[in-house]
Amino acid sequence: MESRSRSMHKLTAKICPFLFLFLAHAAHCFYLPGVAPEDFHKGDPLKVKVNKLTSIKTQLPYSYYSLPFCPPKKIVDSTENLGEVLRGDRIENSPYVFKMREPQMCTVLCRITLDAKTAKQFKEKIDDEYRVNMILDNLPLIVPIRRSDQDSSTVYQLGYHVGLKGQYSGSKEERYFIHNHLAFTVKYHRDPQTDSARIVGFEVKPYSIKHEYEGEWNEKSRLTTCDPHNKRTVVSSNTPQEVEAKKEIIFTYDVEYQESDVKWASRWDAYLLMNDDQIHWFSIVNSLMIVLFLSGMVAMIMLRTLYRDISRYNELETQEEAQEETGWKLVHGDVFRPPSNSDLLCVYVGTGVQFLGMVLVTMIFAVFGFLSPSNRGGLMTAMLLLWVFMGIFAGYASARLYKMFKGAEWKKLAFRTACMFPGIVFAIFFVLNAIIWGQKSSGAVPFGTMFALVLMWFGISVPLVFVGGYVGFKKPAIEDPVKTNKIPRQIPEQAWYMTPTFSILIGGILPFGAVFIELFFILTSIWLNQFYYIFGFLFLVFIILLITCAEITIVLCYFQLCSEDYLWWWRSYLTSGSSALYLFLYATFYFFTKLEITKLVSGLLYFGYMLIASYAFFVLTGTIGFYACFWFTRLIYSSVKID
Repeated sequence: MESRSRSMHKLTAKICPFLFLFLAHAAHCFYLPGVAPEDFHKGDPLKVKVNKLTSIKTQLPYSYYSLPFCPPKKIVDSTENLGEVLRGDRIENSPYVFKMREPQMCTVLCRITLDAKTAKQFKEKIDDEYRVNMILDNLPLIVPIRRSDQDSSTVYQLGYHVGLKGQYSGSKEERYFIHNHLAFTVKYHRDPQTDSARIVGFEVKPYSIKHEYEGEWNEKSRLTTCDPHNKRTVVSSNTPQEVEAKKEIIFTYDVEYQESDVKWASRWDAYLLMNDDQIHWFSIVNSLMIVLFLSGMVAMIMLRTLYRDISRYNELETQEEAQEETGWKLVHGDVFRPPSNSDLLCVYVGTGVQFLGMVLVTMIFAVFGFLSPSNRGGLMTAMLLLWVFMGIFAGYASARLYKMFKGAEWKKLAFRTACMFPGIVFAIFFVLNAIIWGQKSSGAVPFGTMFALVLMWFGISVPLVFVGGYVGFKKPAIEDPVKTNKIPRQIPEQAWYMTPTFSILIGGILPFGAVFIELFFILTSIWLNQFYYIFGFLFLVFIILLITCAEITIVLCYFQLCSEDYLWWWRSYLTSGSSALYLFLYATFYFFTKLEITKLVSGLLYFGYMLIASYAFFVLTGTIGFYACFWFTRLIYSSVKID
């Protein structure tokens, strides 16, 4: 599975229109936008860009130049897509000068003297374990770390730490040291025919060194601690550079070029295998097979039981024993009675259809490699655009159900469908963004981007929901398979295990069980700053989630109807939707066991975003359960003879 995922990723480099293979002798291939390879010849300048500072302890990104690092003559922001802005990426140019295949040694970047304010800024970032992120030819900077276990394998850390804390020998006082010397390694794959090369790796080893020089400092001063003329290099045993007010810091760097056998299409493999803990494929697949097996058993038992029930009820009619009938057939006159708050149910069902469409199309694009990590911000951009355009299906689904419930004000319903879920999410997001803005973080969404989001919502999504609602309401109403009595039937007292609260909470366990292992890796990629790329496997998990939600809801609905309780509309939605509660509880467990977040603001951000994710999961799974029960009830009541 792992090799298959990597081969899927390689499709991001080059995708061939296979249909043309049958139409022509030679088929031309095309590259995805933004991920086409670039050839460099010896001496060509390489643009090194800096990205945000990130920390898994605070989850608050900051722009690179929020710290007094060496700036270029003019700071230029790179053009970013919507997803990059929402992720907090701030890609800017840097003063680093690289020339292809021309090594550099101990190049001085700049010299600064810290004051009390800047020293405090550096100390705070070192305390919070902030990392510096850089980009070369669309490749993020990584730090190779040799593991101390038996296989002595190398793992890769995304970005290097601003600095570290330590003590001088013989002293217990903790000091702060900054990484002011960077030893870059640029790996390239050379074409022997053209002598051009493509960049396939960008690594760094950071060092902290107190640089020394003779006499007064000027632009021509030569360092005694790092001298290319005497071939004196920086080693880890040198005296580190302490962060204190009135201390001078000299920033330097080396550039080494290494030829590599790794081809351009495989250059992301090192980044995608960054996890320290190897994915236990066997245990994941094993758990999925158990869920699949249980779902199959449940479906088989349900179908056999139903077949026996329908046969018996039809026999009862022929034996004129209908007056003694019991079970689900007894409530046939009430089972399609419109529920309380039917308008709200229509809104949530429509929103769920919108979500389902967005997730399905996003998954398909991701599986085929269009949304790989190399296409930075592409996943979030695609999800937002798909959500907006799926509004037409939301309007259609909610209007169809609304008309079946004898509703008449479809415009009011369409407006609620277009605004309820996005409005709640936007309100939470706005509060969280205000908190981030108060921390002066680059993760705060700018006003212009916020305006663009609102424009997409009201300019595209809302009109499409109204179009879908108009089409859906114009369709003939869905007719019930049985007539509904004028007087509601009294529901008998239910056993404790059939009460709504208990059955709803039980119903959410199995769908959550289908995804919780994969959920661990998703949360790790989001909150521990790692890449997630196993979209093929995720698609399989999503399909199993759909099946599990549908089957568990149908089974519990059947037991409910057999208990002569016909109020199934809302319960079917809440049964599978309750898995969102377990998702949020698991997110809470993950927060306290895996993350090192200590600041209140960071905790609020975590739980705020996980609340949005859980709410979305509730809408998605609830809709799946509802439609499964809707199909099931119509099927069984149209299969028996009712007087």
